[in-house]
Amino acid sequence: MRADNSKYLLATARHRHELARSKAIRAIRELDAAGAAVTFRIVATTAEVSRSWLYSQPDIRDEVQRLRELNRRAPTTSLPAHHRSSDSSLARRLELANARNRELTEDNHRLRQQLAQALGQLRHAGIRPSSEAAEPPPAHGRHRNSATIGPC
Repeated sequence: MRADNSKYLLATARHRHELARSKAIRAIRELDAAGAAVTFRIVATTAEVSRSWLYSQPDIRDEVQRLRELNRRAPTTSLPAHHRSSDSSLARRLELANARNRELTEDNHRLRQQLAQALGQLRHAGIRPSSEAAEPPPAHGRHRNSATIGPC
């Protein structure tokens, strides 16, 4: 009668399964951290497992599909998924940048009016400012140059 070696076969199969899972998960993490494309073919090649086995593992399959979808949306991005900005974060940053631009535009308008008043007061007093400062502010927000105006 033969000895029952099934428990050893099961233990070996379980060990091989866990080893394949750890290699696949490591490959996914390394590819994502490097900013490389994460596809079933690339993960299978990197982890030295079969693609069909990857598809049979629900959690690994879901992660590969999630990262693959992120790469499709932003193909030029070479950042890992956990470093990428979300759509709501980008929208908020754009909103803040637009608000800041509005503030700066209002400040520029206010400062140009103050400069025009100061130059008018100097002319009324008969004081001629230096030639650089004598140039009136450009009309309609167009800048002739970026020279700093001297003191009034």
